[in-house]
Amino acid sequence: MSEHTGWKCSFHCTKNAVLANLKRRRTALKNLAERRNQSRMPLSLKFRLRESSQNLSYAAESCDIHAHGISVLTDAPLQPNMQVELWPEDEMGMHIKDYAEGTHYVHGDVCWAKNGRCDNKTTYGISFKRKIDWPVPMQALTQKLAFPLSQNDTPSQFVLDAMVDGVFSVDADWRITTFNKAAEELTGWKKEDAIGLHCHEVFKSNTCGDGCVLAESMRNLVPVENRSVFITHAKGNRIGATISATPIINKENEIIGGVQVFREAKSLLGRAVILDNVADGIFTVDTQWRITSFNKAAEKITGVSQQKAIGSYCSDIFHSSICGKSCAIAASISSGQPDSNRCIQIRNADNEQVPVSISAAPLYDNQGNLIGGVETFRDLRPSKTQQYGCCKQKQIGDIISNSPAMSRIFDILPRIAQSDSNVLILGESGTGKEVLAKTLHKLSDRSDGPLITVNCAALPDTLLESELFGCKAGAYTDAKSDRLGRIAAAEGGTLFLDEIGEISLAMQVKLLRVLETKLYEPLGSNTSIPANIRILAATNGNLEELMHKGLFREDLFYRLNVVKIEIPTLRDRIHDIPLLLEHFIEKFNAEKNMDIGGLTDETLRILMQYDFPGNIRELQNILEYAYILCKGGLIYPEHLPATMKPSTPTASAHNLPCTEPRCLEEIEKHAIFDALKRNKWKRMRTCRELGISKDTLRRKISRYELDDKLQEEKVA
Repeated sequence: MSEHTGWKCSFHCTKNAVLANLKRRRTALKNLAERRNQSRMPLSLKFRLRESSQNLSYAAESCDIHAHGISVLTDAPLQPNMQVELWPEDEMGMHIKDYAEGTHYVHGDVCWAKNGRCDNKTTYGISFKRKIDWPVPMQALTQKLAFPLSQNDTPSQFVLDAMVDGVFSVDADWRITTFNKAAEELTGWKKEDAIGLHCHEVFKSNTCGDGCVLAESMRNLVPVENRSVFITHAKGNRIGATISATPIINKENEIIGGVQVFREAKSLLGRAVILDNVADGIFTVDTQWRITSFNKAAEKITGVSQQKAIGSYCSDIFHSSICGKSCAIAASISSGQPDSNRCIQIRNADNEQVPVSISAAPLYDNQGNLIGGVETFRDLRPSKTQQYGCCKQKQIGDIISNSPAMSRIFDILPRIAQSDSNVLILGESGTGKEVLAKTLHKLSDRSDGPLITVNCAALPDTLLESELFGCKAGAYTDAKSDRLGRIAAAEGGTLFLDEIGEISLAMQVKLLRVLETKLYEPLGSNTSIPANIRILAATNGNLEELMHKGLFREDLFYRLNVVKIEIPTLRDRIHDIPLLLEHFIEKFNAEKNMDIGGLTDETLRILMQYDFPGNIRELQNILEYAYILCKGGLIYPEHLPATMKPSTPTASAHNLPCTEPRCLEEIEKHAIFDALKRNKWKRMRTCRELGISKDTLRRKISRYELDDKLQEEKVA
């Protein structure tokens, strides 16, 4: 039993050994077949090599190379079976980094040796321990291929298919005549499908057309090396590639075609992905000012697609205020230095002016040759989502707003305009009463007629009467002709009486008759003249208080107060500050021919916290002052008037120091109390500012016992 068992074990061990040996032999044969299938490429390139046990390195020149081995000519003292280390010289386009990282640094064994072309040099065959794809210089490839093609023949297929780089050639009609295996792998096209087609049908490169690299080479009769482009794979995806091209010239010096070598450059595609995720617009141009790259941010800012931009002249895409002699890229190329932080205006696809901040620099290739320029640009328009809030902007006439305080006015304004009733406009100085009057006139049925404005506070009674009603010849002076008044000038239109509370009681009586009867009498005349006008009146005073003091007639007040519109102060519509700033910036840029892009976040924060006793007029004056100090770009806090500099608020009994942590209820309590103070204890205004209902505000006041504090504040 034991002998039989031992025999079985011996049999299995022998069988396993035989199978393992067969597996090793199959693997060896497979590797040998793979090595033989990869044809050698006869190229002379520079290398360095050393024997593994020594520190001395020797110059070597390749006779031919492929992925598993190389034949080199060198004066190094080598012997068969020696282990050597090999790496390319810098002339092959490799950097020290590639050698240090071992990317193109290999170990090998010396297989054979024979006498070289020179007495002091020997040719050695070296077998690599690992497969390697050599980055053969483009110049070496194009020079190698140009000669046989110049004899109106194609190189042997084994040379083409041995190359790691894609290679194709075209005839004088731009039809593909050769297409190697690497080109098939890189493009996804089969050789039999590609040959005979025009090269642009296969590659669909971003340089096809006027920017064709092969066409440039054939036009100038010199090789073009190491251009970065994007080609289109047969499946539709974009591939970054580095290409070189050489013209094919026959014995009669005639151009009969061209050859192009290209290598996939994943780093190019990676850089393109990175650039497309940068918030700033980036584009590059060649030396002919044609755009060669255009990232997604550039598409968004300009409204121009990458497909349309690439290949176009940059001036045709940007329509910049500096295109021409003042071009930033031209300035940077001229000086050889970057041109940074210029603020200019470009015009987008919708023909809108867009303020941008730009920086430009020249572009050089690896050999230090100028190949174009690069420019980055940043949109300086304020972010409406961040600075203006999420409310949708409304506009009626010249009035713009997204503030809740103006929502009711926007709702009723069109209906008021369509009526022919008298309107009384109330509001503090600078709130835009005259703008509202102009809007009412534009929206009314009288818009074809004139709008006549009279500032009642600027004229004394005697002069105001003649201005309004006109006068007959010789009534007060030696004038020989009648003079028409403002009421006559407004015939068929609208008469706007600003500062109506400033007129005298005697003048109020005469104005009342016009409102009641639509008749008036010029000075020095006894004949009444009908007045086909609509009257709008405005004041920043309290007419009801003037009535109680006997300074304003009650009947005139009620005649004027058919419709009353009260314009909120800028303090009550702080949401409109960014919108108004944008409006004034567009206005001043056009008037002053400047390129101010907007305000910094800190400047906007200061303006949002300011009380604006002069309302919109003061805001406009502040911005105009900033335009005097700001040369371009963005408006910073230092460009604001000295009175606008933020001061450190002092802590009060109702304001906790900012350094102390507070719970949410404390924060809410102080926010409500401060809002009530800002709105002079008017609860409806406070509700509008905080965006809460009146019942909610009442509950909060009761919950936080703010009634007592309000009384204390009022008494104080």
